Formats: sequence, C-alpha cells, structure tokens
Amino acid sequence: MENIKPSLFEFIHGEDFWQNILVVESFDYLEPLRKKFPAAEIFFVTANEDLDYPNTYRLDYREERLPFPEEFFDAIIGDLTLEVVTNPQDIAAGFSTYLKQTGCWLTSFRNIRHWKVLERLMRGAFGGIVSRLYTRTEFERLLYASFYKEVQMLPLKKKSPPELLERLINCGFDNFDDDLQVEFWLVRASRSMPELALLKSMFTPEIRSELSRILHRIEYDVATEDSVKSFWRIFDAEGIFTDYAAAFIRSVVIHRENFWRNIKKYSARAELEEIIDEAESLYDFDTGNRLL
Repeated sequence: MENIKPSLFEFIHGEDFWQNILVVESFDYLEPLRKKFPAAEIFFVTANEDLDYPNTYRLDYREERLPFPEEFFDAIIGDLTLEVVTNPQDIAAGFSTYLKQTGCWLTSFRNIRHWKVLERLMRGAFGGIVSRLYTRTEFERLLYASFYKEVQMLPLKKKSPPELLERLINCGFDNFDDDLQVEFWLVRASRSMPELALLKSMFTPEIRSELSRILHRIEYDVATEDSVKSFWRIFDAEGIFTDYAAAFIRSVVIHRENFWRNIKKYSARAELEEIIDEAESLYDFDTGNRLL
C-alpha cells in the first residue's frame, strides 16, 4: 500500500476526546496520535512483519477479522484502506461495527478523476490493475450504504499543467469543485449525526435505552400515567437537564402531538414547559431541521 502524507489530522476536532484508537497500517500516525491523546489506548493493525509498536496485531485486515469487541473504538484511522480490497463495502461496514455510536472512521482515497490518472489513461500507461480508485460520489454512496450517518471530505490537490487541464475540459470532463486537480480525498465518516452523537455521549446506553422505551410508551399512550412517573423518576435520579431531555425527545418521538398531550396530562413539573420550549426552539416541527 502506497504511503501518503499523514493528513487525516485535519479531521481531528478540538472536542474529540478519544480513549481507544485503532490505526490500520498507517504507521506514521502512531506517534503524533500518542502526543495528541496521551491517555488514550492506541492499537495498531499491520501485515508488515518489520513494523513494531506496543499493542501491535499482525494480521491482514482485508482477510482476517479484527480481534476487538464491537463498539470498542472512538476512532479508526488509516489511509487508503479501501484501495486494495476485494469487497470495499464489507470492509467499510465491518469497521463501523467496531466503532462506538459516537465514533468515526478517518481514511482517504485516490481520486480516479485526477488529471494524473486521466493523463496515464490517455497514454495507455495506467498501472493500477490491482487498485480500486473512486470518485467522490461513489465513495460517499459506499459509506452511507455501510451504516455511516455523516460523511465529511477534504481535498488534497496537485495542480495540473494549465494546458492539460484545458485539454481535459475541452474533451468533455466536467471540473466541478476543481475535482480534476484533487489527487486524494480525506474522509471522516461518523456513525451518528453530530446532534445524536452528542446525545449518545451522555449517560449510559442502558439509561438511554430505558428512557427511549418510556418515551415511546408515553407517545403511544401505554400505561401513560405510570410511564410519565417513570420519566420524571429517571429525570431526577440521573440529573438529566432540560436541554438534553428536549433534544432526546426530538430524536426519539415520532408522533409529537400525542406525546406532548399525554405527558402534559400527568405532569405537574415546571421543567416540562422548559423542555417543550427548548424542543420547539431547537427544531422546526414540520421539517425536522435545526433552527439554531
């Protein structure tokens, strides 16, 4: 696998707090990650016998199952991880199972529409017989089909000679977003949308699951009075704040009018009005879009 400049740090945000990180084949990320996340547990998967690092697992990720629990990693990092694989969607979907609900996969891919690739094809000299090259649209489609909810991309460009770029455009190659000069695309694929990732980072999965179950019972008028009491009991016991409750309700409840009617009927808590006000200010009830 060809090494490229380790640029995926462009996608590490200030709010990222990673405890478990998996690096796939890309050795150059190990020490910078250790410096950036000194308290993190960093694991390294490689088929290269010459590379050595603490927590190194010698295996071929393309052929062998990773020896880790599901939903274990905050981040998986590796350049060009889908370039030399038999079934890229199997690998992409497989990686997603090892990510926490709040986790992300950072990778990159070579742009098949880059002028250097097209120039080689024009000369009949393309040598990437065993490599998979992608367009941006194709890669995005693959990730969404592999259970990722949000995909961000950044371009790494290598400028074309002006005369060649003009020739390609004249031959009918659209240069949308200056795509013909993008040699690699950097990718951050997240298992959850940002708002849901924030919700999932607070409280345990068991608490979130129980809260979701109770909200649905209120929504569908199942033992409503007892369900409302259970909601407020968890609210108090776990120290849930009104902003979180509003956002969680918005992410779970489908029939909003039924829910608000049912919970109002059996609630005498001042916090309820705050929750309703916050839910209505955060979202447009008709479109589901965030307003703030």
